[in-house]
Amino acid sequence: MTIRIVVADDQAMVRAGLRLVVESEPGMEVVGEAGDGLEAVSVARRLLPEIVLMDISMPRMDGLSAARRLLDSPNPPKIIMLTTFDTDENLYAALRAGTSGFLLKVSPPEQLVEAIKVVAAGDALLDPAITTRVIASFAGRHEPVRPPRLAELTPRELEVLRHLARGLTNAEIATELFVGEATVKTHVARVLMKLHLRDRAQAVVFAYESGVVRPGVEAG
Repeated sequence: MTIRIVVADDQAMVRAGLRLVVESEPGMEVVGEAGDGLEAVSVARRLLPEIVLMDISMPRMDGLSAARRLLDSPNPPKIIMLTTFDTDENLYAALRAGTSGFLLKVSPPEQLVEAIKVVAAGDALLDPAITTRVIASFAGRHEPVRPPRLAELTPRELEVLRHLARGLTNAEIATELFVGEATVKTHVARVLMKLHLRDRAQAVVFAYESGVVRPGVEAG
């Protein structure tokens, strides 16, 4: 199955470079491009890609605003934010908006390809060490709020959520819980469904903001 991708960046040379990297990899195809946030929303809604590579800073509409619009659409794509600056504020804002991760534009080509594969597969976090650190740091600034829907989780599902908050992959969770990877995949899907979350990144944000895990405390 080919992963269909839209590239959104206000610099034509950057878009060309991203296209070159993506299309050199079997099983990936750039189906559309956009030069600003408004165009990114329009192109993605028309072409329905699996993934959008979204520059965080663009004219007319910035990447975060464009991402929020797309993620509010039916059957939204997964979004990887691209930026020149690795700032915790931008990363946290992107994750809270529901994007799947964050990648520096200066990252090597192989890292971009791997990021696309990770996000498309959905069984791991993009850069789990950075993701969990930033979420823990920002979520810890506020008192946790425990949503009522958290009570819908079974004890095992709550355990899986805590492991997700540590940034573990499905295979790593399976090892921790002494179960099969397929079983973990089922638990993860149920956790996301019951909590109305799009993906693992949102699950980590939820786990910290609801107090399921606490910053500075081992999540497992």
